[in-house]
Amino acid sequence: MWMYDKKLEYPILIKNPNPALAKLIVTQYGGPDGELGAAVRYLSQRFSMLTPQARATLNDIGTEELGHLEMVGTIVRQLIEGLSDREIEEGGFAPYYVDHGLAVYPMSAGGVPFSAATLQSLGDPITDLTENMAAEQKARSTYEYLIRMTDDPDVIGPLKFLREREIVHFQRFGESLGIVQDYLDQKRVFAPQTACES
Repeated sequence: MWMYDKKLEYPILIKNPNPALAKLIVTQYGGPDGELGAAVRYLSQRFSMLTPQARATLNDIGTEELGHLEMVGTIVRQLIEGLSDREIEEGGFAPYYVDHGLAVYPMSAGGVPFSAATLQSLGDPITDLTENMAAEQKARSTYEYLIRMTDDPDVIGPLKFLREREIVHFQRFGESLGIVQDYLDQKRVFAPQTACES
C-alpha cells in the first residue's frame, strides 16, 4: 500500500552537536503532540471515517507523519552523534544517555516515554477530525517553541518545514470535517421495495 522513498522530505545536515537541544526536540518524536502519536492516531482513525475523502486524508497525513517522525529522529541523532562524555555531561544529556545511550527514543522533553494513552481514536468522525485539527495546532505551537530555542540554521530550516506541514494538515482536516458534515446533513430517502424487486 505504501511506497518508501529513501530520502527525507527536507534535507537535514546538522554540523554542530547540541545535546541540550536534542533533549528538547525529542518531544516531537515521542512526546504528547509528537509525530509518532499523530501517525498512530490518524492511521487508526481512518478505519471509521464515513467518506472516502476523509479516509484518504487520514491515510495520507498519517503516512506523512511517519516521514516526519523519521525527520525528527534524524535531527535528534545528528545533534547527539559523536558526543564525548564531557559534552554529554555538560549538555544535560546524561540522564537520557544512561537510559538510552545515543539511540533515538520516543519520549517527551520532560523524559516521559511515549504512550498510546496520549491519543484517541473514538470512532465518531466529527470528534476525531476536530481532535486532529487541535492536535495539528498543538504540534505547530511546539515547533514554534523549538525554533525559538535555537539559532542554528541547520536545525531551524527543517523545523520550519515541519511547522508549515502542521498548518497544511490543519487545513486538510478542516476540509475533511466539512465534507463529513455535508455527508451527515444529506437527507437519505429509501424507496420501499416492490414485490418484483424482492
